[in-house]
Amino acid sequence: MRVRRLGELEAEIMDRVWQWERPASVREIVDDINRGRTVAYTTVMTVADILYRKGWLSREKSGRAWMYQAVRSREEYTAALMQDALGDSQDRRAALLRFVERMSREDVEALDEALRAARAERPSGASGGAL
Repeated sequence: MRVRRLGELEAEIMDRVWQWERPASVREIVDDINRGRTVAYTTVMTVADILYRKGWLSREKSGRAWMYQAVRSREEYTAALMQDALGDSQDRRAALLRFVERMSREDVEALDEALRAARAERPSGASGGAL
C-alpha cells in the first residue's frame, strides 16, 4: 500500500490526535491549532472528514459533533513512508546503507535493538525479508 505524505494541515490534525490518544472534536483541534496560527473551523472540519475518508481517522457521533480518533499510529505512518521510499530505490541495500550512514549514534542503536527484537519474534523461515 502506497502512503502519501500528509499535507500540512492533515499533519497538524494527526499530530494532535496522536498526542492526545483519545477522541477529539473539531472544536478542540481548531482551538489548539489557533494557539499558534489562525485556521477556520470549517477548514479543519473538511480536512478531518478527508482524513476519515482516507482511513486515517475513525469518527463517532457525540451529540451534534463528530469525535475523531486515529486509526493508525504515528509509528505505523512513519514506517509506511519509509517502506515506500525504500521501494522506490533500484538498489535497496545501497539505499539502506546511505540511510544508516546519516543516522545519529542513538538512532543506529535503536535500529539495532529493533532488528534484534524482530529476529527474536520472527520464526525461522518466515517470509518478509531477511533480518
